Formats: sequence, C-alpha cells, structure tokens
Amino acid sequence: MDIVCLTHTVRPGTRHPAGSGSGMKQHDPDPPPPPPGGVLWETAGDIRSLLALPAAFVLQVAHPAVGAGVDDHSVFRTDPWGRGERSLTSVLLWVYGGADAAEEGRRLRRIHRDIRGTDPHGRRYHALTPASYAWVHATGYPVARYARRYFARPFTQEEDERFYAEWLMVGRILGIHDRDMPQTVQEFRPYYDKVLADEIGRNTVVDELTSAHRAIPAPPGHRVLGLLWPVLRPALARTLRFLSIGLLPPEARSALGLPWTERQERRLRRWAVLVRWLVPRLPERLRYLPYARRARAAAPHR
Repeated sequence: MDIVCLTHTVRPGTRHPAGSGSGMKQHDPDPPPPPPGGVLWETAGDIRSLLALPAAFVLQVAHPAVGAGVDDHSVFRTDPWGRGERSLTSVLLWVYGGADAAEEGRRLRRIHRDIRGTDPHGRRYHALTPASYAWVHATGYPVARYARRYFARPFTQEEDERFYAEWLMVGRILGIHDRDMPQTVQEFRPYYDKVLADEIGRNTVVDELTSAHRAIPAPPGHRVLGLLWPVLRPALARTLRFLSIGLLPPEARSALGLPWTERQERRLRRWAVLVRWLVPRLPERLRYLPYARRARAAAPHR
C-alpha cells in the first residue's frame, strides 16, 4: 500500500503550529477509517506491504513540489530509521486506529502547515497545496496494485473498487477533499496518466533513492549492526534500489527514465514466488505488523 512521503519528514526543532492548512478546513472533522474486515484491514498491515514502500516513496517525490519539500525539510538522509518507523506507525493508525485515525490526520496537517519553499524551477510550493498533497496519497494505489501482482493474488475488479473506495476514506482522514481526488477507479487512470505526462520527473531525491550507492546510516542503538554496517550497507542500498525501481508500475518507471532489464524482471519474479508461497503460510503473529495484529485481534468482526 501507500504510502508516505512528507509524513514525519520535518527536522527536529521545526515548529508544529495548531490548526490545519489553507484549503483544508471544509471537511468532516472526524471521517471514519476503513472498516474492519475490509480490503485495507487485510492488506495494509501485512508484512508484504513493506516491500512496496520504497517504490511508493520514489513516485511521490518525483512530483517537483513534493521532491523539493522532502529535499528541503526531510530527515530521510539523517534519520531514515526514525523517519521510517514514525511514518509506518502513522500509516497503520489511518487504517487500524479507530477513533485515533482522524486525530492522526489532524496532527499530520499541523506538522505540514509550515512546510513551504521554492522548487528547483523557481516555483513556490506548500506541502498542503491540494494537488501535491493529494498526489502523495494517490501514489499508494497504483504502486500497491502493481506490487500485489507479484506477492499475492491480484485483486478482482470488485476488490479493486473496494480497495480504491477505502483508499479515498484514508484520504479524507488526511484532509483531502473529494474534489481533489478521482472518485472512482475509472476516473483515476486519466488523472494518473496526466500527472505522469505533465508533472513528475527525475530530481535530486529520486536519484538518491534509486542509487545503488545511497548513503544509509547504521540503525541507532545497535552495536553489532554498527560494527557490521560497512558490509551490510551496500547490500541494503542495492536491495532498496531493486525494490524502488522494480515495483514501480512500468508507466511510472518509463516516465522517470529509470532502467529495468529483463534479467532484473526475471530475478524479481523468482524472488516473488518465494514471498507469495511463504507469507500466507505464516501465523498471523508473524504475518502482520504488531499494531495491525492487535487491532485485528480486538475487532468484533473480521
């Protein structure tokens, strides 16, 4: 599934003012989260969803306003582990948080209210500008659908429509107006194609995230990993590059000019066979992330 881009990217010390961003006030203050037993309840907390996150992040930051905001304000370079943990917790709250989901959405809008600046083309950006804010959320849909073709049974048409409807529910939690997101699967494709054709492109952040030589600091507080990090970091950087490019839908990969060979595709498919066979056979305590597992266990209907 989705996911995350400007979420939790602000550097320590950035002021978090009260209130929501411009243009974000006329919506249900407590929009409901996706229902227990729905498509997102089955998929968002599944450990396979983690594999699609690098590609979703790349597609998000390919938008010039989003890429500039992340470049200027994100801690993804200096604290990628903390940022990743905070972002993942936020995503799980949107789906499994119940009454806390809407409050998490309000908190995120407060955080993003002061994220603004000028992109490399000299254009002003603001994190809560409807078009770019909606794009960050919208990217989760095509990336999740594409990744699912490798790691699970593809959605039926009915499941796909339910998934998108639930994704719109999450968008409302984030403060995205219905007018700023296509309201059906059928409407999504022309919107998506237009953004790919007219808006997104390579930039500094995209190139960093898809580099096999990406600098990644060792996880804090892990002495053994710290000692082994000079050996582990190159392998992790190559894996992240592989997932970031390989799980991008081909049309997005083409729009960004990112290379992907037939040999790499065969390698991804072989690896996916193992994931597709193994993960469904794991017990739920291993297959779902802890927050999702607890929420699912407590839900009256599954």
